[in-house]
Amino acid sequence: MHYSTASGLLNSKFRERTTLMNQNKARNRSKIFILVVFLFLISACATPKKTVSIDRVSVEYDLIYSLPDENISYNDSIKPILEKRCVVCHGCYDAPCQLKLSSPAGIRRGANKKKVYNGERITADEPTRLFIDAMTTSQWRRKKFTSVLNEDDDAAGNDPVRNLENSVLYLMLRHKELHPQPRTGLLNKNIDLSLGRKQSCPTLNEFDEFAAKNPESGMPFAMPNLKRAEYNAMVRWIAQGAPMPADEEASIKASGQIKQWESFLNGPGNKEKLTARYIYEHLFQAHLHFEQTDNREFYRLVRSSTPPGAVVDVIPTRRPYGDPNGPVYYRIVRHQASIVAKDHMVYELSKKRLARFRQLFIEPSYEVSGLPSYDPVSSSNPIKTFAELPLKSRYQFLLDEARFFVEGFIKGPVCRGQVALNVIEDQFWILFFDPDAPIASSDPEFIHAMIENYASPSELGDNFRLLSVPTHYRTLFRNYVQAIDERIENFEPVKLESAMKYIWN
Repeated sequence: MHYSTASGLLNSKFRERTTLMNQNKARNRSKIFILVVFLFLISACATPKKTVSIDRVSVEYDLIYSLPDENISYNDSIKPILEKRCVVCHGCYDAPCQLKLSSPAGIRRGANKKKVYNGERITADEPTRLFIDAMTTSQWRRKKFTSVLNEDDDAAGNDPVRNLENSVLYLMLRHKELHPQPRTGLLNKNIDLSLGRKQSCPTLNEFDEFAAKNPESGMPFAMPNLKRAEYNAMVRWIAQGAPMPADEEASIKASGQIKQWESFLNGPGNKEKLTARYIYEHLFQAHLHFEQTDNREFYRLVRSSTPPGAVVDVIPTRRPYGDPNGPVYYRIVRHQASIVAKDHMVYELSKKRLARFRQLFIEPSYEVSGLPSYDPVSSSNPIKTFAELPLKSRYQFLLDEARFFVEGFIKGPVCRGQVALNVIEDQFWILFFDPDAPIASSDPEFIHAMIENYASPSELGDNFRLLSVPTHYRTLFRNYVQAIDERIENFEPVKLESAMKYIWN
């Protein structure tokens, strides 16, 4: 065969075969496309995963779709994680973004961008004390607190994907997983650990932008990642809608004692009423513990507009001596938050203590002519407010639990030591005079004569008076010191052996 003829046949066969292959490829592509569309439609109809945000929660497929039928226990599984890894920062007044993870109420309350400790503020701000200034989630929302859980719609708690997508708490935990902290070595210098660092407090709508700009700001902040089991438990709990138990009721052993104490603190006479006010204004910060109750079971003394037997309605005044604008009843409620050492001051209540209070304030023979007002000028001066209670009884009340009251000055609920150290010395010795020592502070006449000199700037409330305050109260202080000096000049010297008896043992 001629070469050109053979070449033409080969080219013809090649073109025919190529055309056939291209047709087969086209048919195959059509089949693949149809199959993909078919599978997509089936998967879209058969599984709710179509609502998953690929950027946020698709990596949690295994956790979300293998949730147990029963709710994960907050007390058994979640609370231990929060107390171990979160409450150390998110458990006191200086909690970042005011997010307190030490109780279900704090978690539901959520976060607020406003700083509690703001050294630049010179006037008082609206207080946002948990369990005091608002009691419901809706009330906290009106105070500009934003949720860290899913509150988007009625489906909250039923759709695990949306529960994660709409939870800032989850997103913060996940952000840490996506940008894990090195297990060894020093922290990155870009991580700001200063007390005055700027707080971001992103809301749900702000989170994506925040995460992009702050890759090392996941939670726990500047601390090692949660362990895998801890992280899985938190994610599954949030996916379930973050179920939390109701507030704990008073235990059986405490209930009877509470009735006795509330009966004592709400007595009918002026003597009982003034005594109860004195006790409240000294114990309002205490974590009360009843005898024979669990070691981790504590209570709080509050002022309520409702009497014993009714639901407690806390009166949320800024200060314990603030005007209640109505009737006052002293009630005892269970402390619902985890215990943190920063604000934990224990005061024991028992039959012996109740008998002691009666001995100090009820059994002595004296009259209370009238109850003091709640006017700031008067109520801010405890020497004036409680002048009709026996002076020795008041002093003995303080001596009985001297450590508790000294802690109230040194520690209290400040939570940030630097704030406390701005107003007291951090190292000092303390000595107390014996209640029977013949000294000025034990003399009712001298104390009564000095009442006006005991006034303090707190009587001004929230007013800021830059020039008048230092001069006025410095004068009062000098008047008092001068009176003490005159008293000492007329004091007869005593021998050392006798002088030692002036000190309370």
